[in-house]
Amino acid sequence: MGDSTMWRATILTIFPEMFPGPLGLSLAGKALAGKLWSLDAHDIRAHATDRHGTVDDTPAGGGPGMVMKADVLARALDAIPADGRPRLLMSARGRPLTQARVAGLAKGDGLVALCGRFEGVDERLIAARGLEEVSIGDYVLSGGEIAALALLDACVRLIPGVMGKEASGAEESFIAGLLEYPQYTRPAVFEGRPIPEVLTGGDHGKVKAWRQAEAERLTRERRPDLWKAYESRPKKPRT
Repeated sequence: MGDSTMWRATILTIFPEMFPGPLGLSLAGKALAGKLWSLDAHDIRAHATDRHGTVDDTPAGGGPGMVMKADVLARALDAIPADGRPRLLMSARGRPLTQARVAGLAKGDGLVALCGRFEGVDERLIAARGLEEVSIGDYVLSGGEIAALALLDACVRLIPGVMGKEASGAEESFIAGLLEYPQYTRPAVFEGRPIPEVLTGGDHGKVKAWRQAEAERLTRERRPDLWKAYESRPKKPRT
């Protein structure tokens, strides 16, 4: 993969030192060093106009905390070339991130992610720059950086050459809309608990059927929302 097709991530943050963070380690780190993807963290404060590097102000209408300023954020975003990459805002009110959205982002040229802080971002900035708000869960973080790291980790592992062949089976399982089936390895017995006999019998057909049944059971028990969506999908005819 040449530089012209490298998957590129650009992060706008007031804490650029948080990156690459954990993404500089393990497979993602090796892929970063091997130029399978690139990461640029830009300091939003560099686009402030005063000597204090002010990026926030009190909320209009009153209330606690501070709000990130539209003008400063606009300058930071406008300094990034408009190259067609999706421009995202990590936001607790955004659309929940799914594996399907991750796969779509991973197939593209990369992304630009703005990490909010304080009480949030001036709404006018979101509208003026057409930002797509993305959430990694129904909870509030201190800022968007950890959310951006999670998003990047999910995307980078799908870039060709990062995970290799070992990624394919697990991805097929998740994309099917089910939670992953239980996994086991040696020792054969752990604290009186043996590996399920079906997994050690050598019958690949029975193993596949067991894994499918377990994935369905876990999804039904733990994620009724996913199970409902799975049940409503058109089923492929059995061959």
